[in-house]
Amino acid sequence: MKHFAFTLAEVLITLSIIGIVAILTIPTMIEKYHQKSWDTASSVFVKKLEEATKQMNVEGTLAGYYDTEDFVNQLKKYIKINKICANNRINECISKNIYWGSKKEPIDLSAIKTSYYLGQETWGTETVGLQFSNGVTALMAYNPTCEQDPYNNQITGINCIAILYDISGFKAPNTDGKDLHAINVNRLGKGACSFELNGVCYGAPFIPQNPMSYEECMAQKDKLGINACCKYDFCLPDYWAAAVKQCGGISNLASRSDLASLMNYVYNTDKIKADSSGYLYHEIYLNLDETKYEEVFKKKFESNKDYYWTSNEVSYLHTWMYHPYRGDILVDTFPKNKSTYYAICKY
Repeated sequence: MKHFAFTLAEVLITLSIIGIVAILTIPTMIEKYHQKSWDTASSVFVKKLEEATKQMNVEGTLAGYYDTEDFVNQLKKYIKINKICANNRINECISKNIYWGSKKEPIDLSAIKTSYYLGQETWGTETVGLQFSNGVTALMAYNPTCEQDPYNNQITGINCIAILYDISGFKAPNTDGKDLHAINVNRLGKGACSFELNGVCYGAPFIPQNPMSYEECMAQKDKLGINACCKYDFCLPDYWAAAVKQCGGISNLASRSDLASLMNYVYNTDKIKADSSGYLYHEIYLNLDETKYEEVFKKKFESNKDYYWTSNEVSYLHTWMYHPYRGDILVDTFPKNKSTYYAICKY
Protein backbone atom coordinates (compact mmCIF):
# COMPACT_ATOMS: atom_id res chain seq x y z
CA MET A 1 0.00 0.00 0.00
CA LYS A 2 1.40 3.36 -1.06
CA HIS A 3 1.23 6.42 1.20
CA PHE A 4 1.09 9.89 -0.33
CA ALA A 5 2.35 12.98 1.46
CA PHE A 6 3.58 16.47 0.69
CA THR A 7 7.25 16.98 0.47
CA LEU A 8 8.87 19.62 2.60
CA ALA A 9 9.40 21.76 -0.50
CA GLU A 10 5.70 21.57 -1.40
CA VAL A 11 4.67 22.55 2.13
CA LEU A 12 7.01 25.51 2.09
CA ILE A 13 5.74 26.64 -1.32
CA THR A 14 2.13 26.35 -0.16
CA LEU A 15 2.84 28.33 3.00
CA SER A 16 4.64 30.95 0.96
CA ILE A 17 1.64 31.33 -1.36
CA ILE A 18 -0.72 31.60 1.63
CA GLY A 19 1.59 34.21 3.15
CA ILE A 20 1.68 36.26 -0.06
CA VAL A 21 -2.10 36.13 -0.40
CA ALA A 22 -2.47 37.20 3.23
CA ILE A 23 -0.05 40.11 2.73
CA LEU A 24 -2.03 41.24 -0.30
CA THR A 25 -5.54 40.83 1.10
CA ILE A 26 -5.43 41.38 4.88
CA PRO A 27 -4.50 45.12 4.72
CA THR A 28 -7.37 45.66 2.27
CA MET A 29 -9.74 43.77 4.55
CA ILE A 30 -8.59 45.80 7.55
CA GLU A 31 -8.96 49.05 5.58
CA LYS A 32 -12.50 48.07 4.54
CA TYR A 33 -13.31 47.21 8.14
CA HIS A 34 -12.02 50.56 9.38
CA GLN A 35 -13.87 52.43 6.63
CA LYS A 36 -17.14 50.68 7.45
CA SER A 37 -16.63 51.49 11.14
CA TRP A 38 -15.91 55.15 10.39
CA ASP A 39 -18.90 55.45 8.05
CA THR A 40 -21.24 53.82 10.56
CA ALA A 41 -19.99 56.00 13.41
CA SER A 42 -20.35 59.08 11.20
CA SER A 43 -23.97 58.22 10.36
CA VAL A 44 -24.79 57.74 14.04
CA PHE A 45 -23.13 61.02 15.00
CA VAL A 46 -24.94 63.01 12.30
CA LYS A 47 -28.26 61.50 13.35
CA LYS A 48 -27.70 62.50 16.97
CA LEU A 49 -26.60 65.99 15.94
CA GLU A 50 -29.71 66.42 13.79
CA GLU A 51 -31.90 65.21 16.63
CA ALA A 52 -30.29 67.76 18.94
CA THR A 53 -30.73 70.71 16.59
CA LYS A 54 -34.24 69.59 15.69
CA GLN A 55 -35.15 69.59 19.36
CA MET A 56 -33.64 73.05 19.69
CA ASN A 57 -35.97 74.20 16.91
CA VAL A 58 -38.98 72.70 18.70
CA GLU A 59 -38.04 74.49 21.91
CA GLY A 60 -37.19 77.77 20.16
CA THR A 61 -33.50 77.79 21.12
CA LEU A 62 -31.99 77.25 17.66
CA ALA A 63 -31.78 80.79 16.25
CA GLY A 64 -30.82 84.22 17.50
CA TYR A 65 -27.10 83.83 18.28
CA TYR A 66 -24.37 86.01 16.76
CA ASP A 67 -21.55 84.02 18.32
CA THR A 68 -20.65 80.37 17.73
CA GLU A 69 -19.63 79.86 21.33
CA ASP A 70 -22.99 81.16 22.58
CA PHE A 71 -24.76 78.68 20.29
CA VAL A 72 -22.56 75.79 21.41
CA ASN A 73 -23.25 76.54 25.07
CA GLN A 74 -26.93 76.01 24.23
CA LEU A 75 -26.26 72.97 22.03
CA LYS A 76 -24.53 71.12 24.87
CA LYS A 77 -27.89 70.91 26.65
CA TYR A 78 -29.12 68.64 23.84
CA ILE A 79 -26.04 66.55 23.00
CA LYS A 80 -23.21 65.61 25.33
CA ILE A 81 -20.14 67.82 24.86
CA ASN A 82 -17.19 67.27 27.18
CA LYS A 83 -15.08 70.24 26.16
CA ILE A 84 -15.44 73.53 24.29
CA CYS A 85 -12.29 75.24 23.00
CA ALA A 86 -12.36 78.95 22.19
CA ASN A 87 -11.07 80.32 18.89
CA ASN A 88 -7.48 80.70 20.14
CA ARG A 89 -7.37 77.16 21.64
CA ILE A 90 -8.97 75.11 18.88
CA ASN A 91 -6.22 72.47 18.83
CA GLU A 92 -6.94 71.50 22.41
CA CYS A 93 -10.14 69.96 21.05
CA ILE A 94 -9.21 68.62 17.60
CA SER A 95 -6.01 67.51 15.88
CA LYS A 96 -3.98 70.42 14.56
CA ASN A 97 -2.91 68.73 11.33
CA ILE A 98 -5.37 66.97 9.03
CA TYR A 99 -5.38 65.86 5.39
CA TRP A 100 -8.11 67.33 3.22
CA GLY A 101 -9.50 67.18 -0.31
CA SER A 102 -8.86 64.94 -3.29
CA LYS A 103 -5.11 65.55 -3.02
CA LYS A 104 -5.16 64.98 0.75
CA GLU A 105 -3.27 68.20 1.33
CA PRO A 106 -2.08 68.90 4.90
CA ILE A 107 -4.14 71.59 6.65
CA ASP A 108 -3.31 73.40 9.89
CA LEU A 109 -6.67 73.72 11.67
CA SER A 110 -5.31 76.39 14.02
CA ALA A 111 -5.50 78.76 11.02
CA ILE A 112 -9.20 78.08 10.42
CA LYS A 113 -10.42 81.01 12.50
CA THR A 114 -13.73 81.96 10.91
CA SER A 115 -16.67 80.56 8.97
CA TYR A 116 -15.12 82.09 5.85
CA TYR A 117 -12.45 79.43 5.95
CA LEU A 118 -15.17 76.78 5.90
CA GLY A 119 -16.56 78.29 2.71
CA GLN A 120 -19.35 80.24 4.44
CA GLU A 121 -18.36 83.79 3.52
CA THR A 122 -21.55 85.53 4.64
CA TRP A 123 -21.88 84.10 8.13
CA GLY A 124 -19.21 86.27 9.75
CA THR A 125 -18.74 84.04 12.79
CA GLU A 126 -15.67 82.53 14.42
CA THR A 127 -14.95 78.82 14.82
CA VAL A 128 -14.74 76.84 18.06
CA GLY A 129 -13.34 73.41 18.85
CA LEU A 130 -15.46 70.66 20.42
CA GLN A 131 -14.98 67.28 22.06
CA PHE A 132 -18.13 65.17 22.26
CA SER A 133 -18.65 62.50 24.90
CA ASN A 134 -18.54 59.73 22.25
CA GLY A 135 -14.95 60.66 21.34
CA VAL A 136 -15.76 62.70 18.24
CA THR A 137 -13.73 65.91 17.91
CA ALA A 138 -14.91 68.82 15.79
CA LEU A 139 -14.46 72.33 14.45
CA MET A 140 -17.73 74.28 14.21
CA ALA A 141 -19.08 77.65 13.05
CA TYR A 142 -22.64 78.92 13.51
CA ASN A 143 -24.89 80.61 10.97
CA PRO A 144 -26.47 83.66 12.67
CA THR A 145 -29.07 84.02 9.91
CA CYS A 146 -30.57 80.56 10.38
CA GLU A 147 -34.28 80.45 11.14
CA GLN A 148 -36.42 78.44 13.51
CA ASP A 149 -40.10 77.52 13.60
CA PRO A 150 -41.20 75.46 16.63
CA TYR A 151 -44.28 74.30 14.70
CA ASN A 152 -42.34 72.95 11.71
CA ASN A 153 -40.91 69.46 12.26
CA GLN A 154 -39.21 69.60 8.87
CA ILE A 155 -36.56 71.96 10.24
CA THR A 156 -33.61 69.85 11.35
CA GLY A 157 -31.37 72.81 12.16
CA ILE A 158 -28.39 71.24 10.42
CA ASN A 159 -28.20 74.27 8.07
CA CYS A 160 -27.39 76.41 11.10
CA ILE A 161 -23.87 75.01 11.41
CA ALA A 162 -20.77 74.21 9.41
CA ILE A 163 -18.89 71.41 11.11
CA LEU A 164 -15.72 69.45 10.40
CA TYR A 165 -15.67 66.35 12.62
CA ASP A 166 -13.23 63.52 13.25
CA ILE A 167 -14.85 60.22 14.24
CA SER A 168 -11.60 58.81 15.65
CA GLY A 169 -10.71 61.93 17.60
CA PHE A 170 -6.99 62.60 17.86
CA LYS A 171 -6.09 59.17 16.45
CA ALA A 172 -4.78 58.75 12.89
CA PRO A 173 -5.40 58.97 10.00
CA ASN A 174 -7.22 62.36 10.40
CA THR A 175 -7.99 62.20 6.69
CA ASP A 176 -10.89 63.48 4.62
CA GLY A 177 -13.20 60.67 3.52
CA LYS A 178 -11.88 58.28 6.15
CA ASP A 179 -12.32 59.28 9.78
CA LEU A 180 -12.77 62.96 8.86
CA HIS A 181 -16.17 64.18 7.61
CA ALA A 182 -17.94 67.51 7.20
CA ILE A 183 -21.36 69.16 6.99
CA ASN A 184 -21.82 72.48 5.15
CA VAL A 185 -18.04 72.83 4.69
CA ASN A 186 -17.48 73.97 1.13
CA ARG A 187 -13.73 74.49 1.27
CA LEU A 188 -10.86 74.53 3.72
CA GLY A 189 -7.43 76.06 4.00
CA LYS A 190 -5.75 78.19 1.35
CA GLY A 191 -8.64 77.66 -1.01
CA ALA A 192 -10.62 80.01 1.23
CA CYS A 193 -8.35 82.95 0.45
CA SER A 194 -10.05 85.66 -1.57
CA PHE A 195 -6.56 86.60 -2.70
CA GLU A 196 -2.96 86.36 -1.51
CA LEU A 197 -0.49 89.21 -1.31
CA ASN A 198 3.11 88.97 -0.14
CA GLY A 199 2.42 85.51 1.23
CA VAL A 200 -0.55 86.66 3.32
CA CYS A 201 -3.98 85.09 2.84
CA TYR A 202 -6.81 87.66 2.85
CA GLY A 203 -10.56 87.29 2.86
CA ALA A 204 -12.81 89.46 0.71
CA PRO A 205 -13.30 93.07 1.89
CA PHE A 206 -16.56 93.50 3.78
CA ILE A 207 -18.62 96.11 5.59
CA PRO A 208 -19.07 94.85 9.18
CA GLN A 209 -22.56 93.77 10.12
CA ASN A 210 -24.26 93.71 13.52
CA PRO A 211 -22.39 96.65 15.15
CA MET A 212 -21.82 96.24 18.87
CA SER A 213 -23.11 98.23 21.78
CA TYR A 214 -20.72 99.20 24.57
CA GLU A 215 -22.08 96.38 26.75
CA GLU A 216 -21.64 93.78 23.99
CA CYS A 217 -18.08 94.93 23.36
CA MET A 218 -17.19 94.78 27.05
CA ALA A 219 -18.58 91.25 27.32
CA GLN A 220 -16.42 90.00 24.43
CA LYS A 221 -13.35 92.24 24.44
CA ASP A 222 -11.04 89.84 26.29
CA LYS A 223 -11.85 86.96 23.97
CA LEU A 224 -11.42 89.17 20.90
CA GLY A 225 -8.25 90.88 22.15
CA ILE A 226 -9.78 94.38 22.30
CA ASN A 227 -8.08 96.65 24.82
CA ALA A 228 -10.92 99.13 25.32
CA CYS A 229 -14.50 99.63 24.16
CA CYS A 230 -16.15 102.87 23.08
CA LYS A 231 -18.96 104.19 25.28
CA TYR A 232 -19.63 107.57 23.64
CA ASP A 233 -22.31 108.49 21.12
CA PHE A 234 -19.88 109.62 18.41
CA CYS A 235 -18.41 106.13 18.06
CA LEU A 236 -21.50 104.05 18.69
CA PRO A 237 -22.74 101.72 17.42
CA ASP A 238 -19.27 100.19 17.21
CA TYR A 239 -18.60 98.89 13.69
CA TRP A 240 -14.88 98.55 14.39
CA ALA A 241 -15.50 96.03 17.17
CA ALA A 242 -17.91 94.23 14.83
CA ALA A 243 -15.10 93.94 12.27
CA VAL A 244 -12.79 92.47 14.92
CA LYS A 245 -15.44 89.91 15.84
CA GLN A 246 -16.18 89.02 12.23
CA CYS A 247 -12.48 88.31 11.68
CA GLY A 248 -12.35 86.12 14.78
CA GLY A 249 -10.11 88.39 16.86
CA ILE A 250 -7.88 91.45 16.72
CA SER A 251 -4.91 89.53 15.30
CA ASN A 252 -6.96 88.51 12.24
CA LEU A 253 -7.93 92.07 11.28
CA ALA A 254 -5.56 93.62 8.74
CA SER A 255 -2.88 95.89 10.20
CA ARG A 256 -1.83 99.29 8.86
CA SER A 257 1.13 97.58 7.25
CA ASP A 258 -1.23 95.12 5.54
CA LEU A 259 -3.41 97.98 4.29
CA ALA A 260 -0.37 99.84 2.98
CA SER A 261 0.62 96.74 1.02
CA LEU A 262 -2.92 96.42 -0.28
CA MET A 263 -3.04 100.05 -1.44
CA ASN A 264 0.36 99.79 -3.08
CA TYR A 265 -0.89 96.74 -4.95
CA VAL A 266 -4.13 98.33 -6.16
CA TYR A 267 -2.39 101.57 -7.17
CA ASN A 268 0.78 100.02 -8.67
CA THR A 269 3.08 101.97 -6.40
CA ASP A 270 5.47 101.45 -3.50
CA LYS A 271 5.14 104.93 -1.99
CA ILE A 272 2.52 104.19 0.66
CA LYS A 273 3.97 103.30 4.04
CA ALA A 274 2.35 101.98 7.20
CA ASP A 275 3.09 105.25 9.01
CA SER A 276 1.85 107.51 6.18
CA SER A 277 -0.20 110.49 7.30
CA GLY A 278 -1.93 113.38 5.58
CA TYR A 279 -2.91 113.75 1.96
CA LEU A 280 -0.46 112.08 -0.38
CA TYR A 281 -1.92 113.12 -3.71
CA HIS A 282 0.18 116.33 -3.67
CA GLU A 283 3.33 114.23 -3.54
CA ILE A 284 2.62 111.30 -5.84
CA TYR A 285 0.20 110.45 -8.59
CA LEU A 286 -1.74 107.28 -7.91
CA ASN A 287 -3.24 105.38 -10.80
CA LEU A 288 -5.91 102.86 -9.90
CA ASP A 289 -5.41 99.44 -11.52
CA GLU A 290 -8.98 98.39 -12.23
CA THR A 291 -7.97 94.77 -12.86
CA LYS A 292 -6.40 94.52 -9.42
CA TYR A 293 -9.33 96.40 -7.94
CA GLU A 294 -11.65 93.72 -9.32
CA GLU A 295 -9.36 90.99 -8.02
CA VAL A 296 -9.57 92.40 -4.49
CA PHE A 297 -13.20 93.55 -4.37
CA LYS A 298 -14.65 90.81 -6.62
CA LYS A 299 -16.51 93.47 -8.62
CA LYS A 300 -15.77 96.05 -11.27
CA PHE A 301 -14.96 99.62 -10.29
CA GLU A 302 -18.15 101.62 -10.68
CA SER A 303 -17.98 104.99 -8.93
CA ASN A 304 -15.80 107.46 -7.07
CA LYS A 305 -17.21 106.46 -3.70
CA ASP A 306 -14.86 106.98 -0.74
CA TYR A 307 -13.64 103.78 0.87
CA TYR A 308 -12.77 103.74 4.54
CA TRP A 309 -10.66 100.96 6.02
CA THR A 310 -10.31 99.84 9.62
CA SER A 311 -7.01 98.60 11.00
CA ASN A 312 -6.20 96.50 14.04
CA GLU A 313 -3.60 99.05 15.16
CA VAL A 314 -5.85 102.07 15.57
CA SER A 315 -8.93 102.75 17.66
CA TYR A 316 -12.52 103.25 16.55
CA LEU A 317 -11.64 106.94 16.10
CA HIS A 318 -9.17 106.42 13.29
CA THR A 319 -9.04 104.67 9.97
CA TRP A 320 -7.40 104.67 6.57
CA MET A 321 -9.24 106.26 3.70
CA TYR A 322 -8.45 106.22 0.04
CA HIS A 323 -10.36 107.63 -2.89
CA PRO A 324 -10.19 105.20 -5.84
CA TYR A 325 -11.19 107.83 -8.39
CA ARG A 326 -8.93 110.77 -7.49
CA GLY A 327 -6.23 108.75 -5.77
CA ASP A 328 -6.33 110.70 -2.50
CA ILE A 329 -5.01 108.89 0.53
CA LEU A 330 -5.65 110.09 4.05
CA VAL A 331 -4.66 108.41 7.26
CA ASP A 332 -6.22 108.86 10.72
CA THR A 333 -9.35 110.57 9.50
CA PHE A 334 -12.24 111.27 11.80
CA PRO A 335 -15.08 108.90 10.86
CA LYS A 336 -17.71 110.40 8.59
CA ASN A 337 -19.94 107.37 8.20
CA LYS A 338 -18.98 104.42 10.36
CA SER A 339 -21.43 102.10 8.61
CA THR A 340 -19.47 102.28 5.32
CA TYR A 341 -16.14 101.18 6.77
CA TYR A 342 -14.55 98.30 4.92
CA ALA A 343 -12.57 95.70 6.79
CA ILE A 344 -10.48 92.79 5.62
CA CYS A 345 -9.43 89.68 7.51
CA LYS A 346 -6.11 87.91 7.18
CA TYR A 347 -5.37 84.30 7.98
